[in-house]
Amino acid sequence: MRRDHRPYWLKKLQLRWRRWRTRYFLVPQFDAIGREPEVMDPGSVQLFGTNICAGDFLHLISTPDNCIRLTTFGHRGKQARISIGDYVLISPGVRISAEESISIGNGCMFAANAYITDSDWHGIYNRTRPFRCTRPVVLEDNVWIGDGATVCKGVTIGENSVVGAGSVVTRDVPANVVVAGNPAKVIKEINPRRRMITREALFSDAARQRYNMDALDQMLLEGNSIFGWVRSRLMPRRGD
Repeated sequence: MRRDHRPYWLKKLQLRWRRWRTRYFLVPQFDAIGREPEVMDPGSVQLFGTNICAGDFLHLISTPDNCIRLTTFGHRGKQARISIGDYVLISPGVRISAEESISIGNGCMFAANAYITDSDWHGIYNRTRPFRCTRPVVLEDNVWIGDGATVCKGVTIGENSVVGAGSVVTRDVPANVVVAGNPAKVIKEINPRRRMITREALFSDAARQRYNMDALDQMLLEGNSIFGWVRSRLMPRRGD
């Protein structure tokens, strides 16, 4: 569809249903989670294991055909953990898998199909024994991981840095740089003296943000009817 044919009241009803599912079916799966998580499709967020925690205003853009997966595998009595900060955005298909520890700072963004892992999961010479090579991963505040990028075990990425699409990060990344390639290398520096507007700015006045989004929905969906929405679903026309 080229436009949303839903009447405003129907979208509001669907949003209520989505938030109810998030509150009663997804939130209890986290060991801890902060204020006002926003989840596109709660049924397509999959959590496996314990010690998975997230901060305030977590935003999960999950879709049924491309799930988000957060997984901890404790081995030999270890307590693997995933720690996610405030204002973090996670897109469809992102996988975060920890055997020891993955720490994600405030304001980080993950584009679709990114993969973060702290383990090789199997040794090179003995492939029958899992969890052989494990080192913690740390993403500092405001890190941006591009589409399809992979962050490997033992990596620390400094604040504000960007990992280009499709890159494979095997070594530490300093703060305020852009890296790309396989293996990823620095291709550009970010000026730390320039003012950077991070995702935190979206939620500095959460009530105002909600009001603005609701006003936008009312404007975009004005004039839509339930009959027009049903017709667009059953008998779409050119331009729908």
